[in-house]
Amino acid sequence: MTKRKMFMRMITASLLRRRSRMLIALLSIAVGATILSGLVTIYYDVPRQMGAQFRSYGANMILLPDENETMTVEKLDTALEMIPADNLVGATPYRYVRLDMPSRQQSFTTAGTDFSQVVKTSPYFSVEGEYPEGRREIMIGKEIADTIGARIGTSIELSYKPAVEDLGDASEDQASAGVLTGSAEGFNEAMLGVTVTLDDDAKIVSLEVDASSQTENIGSLVGTDRNFLEQFIGKTLPLKMGEDVDALSGATISSQAVVDALNSARREENAVVRESSERFNVTGILSTGGEEESYIYMSLEDLQKLTGEDALDVAELSVSAGADELDGYSEAITQSGQGMHSRLVKRVAKSEASVLGKLQALVFLVTVVVLLLTMICVSTTMMAVVSERRREIGLRKALGASDTSIRKEFLGEGMFLGGLGGLLGAVLGFVFAQVVSMNVFGSSIRFQPLLLPVTIAVSMAIAAVSCQLPIKRAIAIDPAVVLKGE
Repeated sequence: MTKRKMFMRMITASLLRRRSRMLIALLSIAVGATILSGLVTIYYDVPRQMGAQFRSYGANMILLPDENETMTVEKLDTALEMIPADNLVGATPYRYVRLDMPSRQQSFTTAGTDFSQVVKTSPYFSVEGEYPEGRREIMIGKEIADTIGARIGTSIELSYKPAVEDLGDASEDQASAGVLTGSAEGFNEAMLGVTVTLDDDAKIVSLEVDASSQTENIGSLVGTDRNFLEQFIGKTLPLKMGEDVDALSGATISSQAVVDALNSARREENAVVRESSERFNVTGILSTGGEEESYIYMSLEDLQKLTGEDALDVAELSVSAGADELDGYSEAITQSGQGMHSRLVKRVAKSEASVLGKLQALVFLVTVVVLLLTMICVSTTMMAVVSERRREIGLRKALGASDTSIRKEFLGEGMFLGGLGGLLGAVLGFVFAQVVSMNVFGSSIRFQPLLLPVTIAVSMAIAAVSCQLPIKRAIAIDPAVVLKGE
């Protein structure tokens, strides 16, 4: 029989002779290993679990266009490549415009978005009905629904009329041919009107001035004085008093009013006004208890078709990551050169980091306390075993057994119990972690394969440390004293 087999037989025989005490030590190690395995599993899975829970509170990162830059869907997609796909829960683009409701003579803020992403970044949205899926479908806030008396299935006409825009320097953009009208304030703030006809080269062909509101026989002459009116013929708009035309003597203010009225007629002619309208069906009514209830929501495609614009105002991102990772992603997007910058939603990101840190600290503390209790229990049990085996140890030493052989035997017993208890605890620990995760977070936990050998190794190490004091006492036994019966 080899020394190794003999050594194992001695250990197992010793354990079996003291089954009750060794069972207590085994259970102590198994309980400690169970808590260790379970809490460590939870410790490393908590960020994912907590991240999933916090994502229900909405986005934790916002992307905005830089000053004088335009954010588009293409640029947004490029920026999102800075975030690993596994960490990106959702990215919702938004475009906000005011749309008119002709039937109600009211206008409402309308958000164009991607509803497949809204459900990911805003899971707290409570929708009666369904999110829009097809063309010309909208979701309206509860506040709007109450205001206009709309329900699911209601058909609503929405129209878009952008603000009138002046095209800039008139010298670079002349009025087109046709008849223009304009008005301006003259003497005593009385209004003066003009009607001007332009040819194909945008030159003035004829001019009529309504100056009846001006001072009689003074300012009113700007509408009848042939010499004054003829100087406008053949000119192009805009005009400047003193350079292109001269004022009528004694009626400087009224003369300036004629020039201002002509220039205003040119601006109105060149103003860009595009108006379009569509009918939409209401598929859902949104309730959040917040300002979202005062918005109308439609797909980005529908809004772009209605407005003719493809710019985005903001993008809301839900990212599953720690505070440091979020800061890294934010910096990468800002430096990506896509003309946008990132802002973290501090109230969500900071709360997540704070809660996560406290929870992990609590798990760590509980694990340490349980392991210390396990060491005390195992050490106490082994001390009792040494006391029971004093005569046996004394006899062995009297027959020539070395301190090293006694140390190896007790250490072998402890590590055998540690290995067996660690294996049992690793299995039970995963079950424990799964139960906790299902009851606390409502989702299953991931098994960590590396945790099995780590738990066994830690359990054996704890058992070895716990045996040091009992071993020290066993080695200190004096054979002469023991054999005398003292």
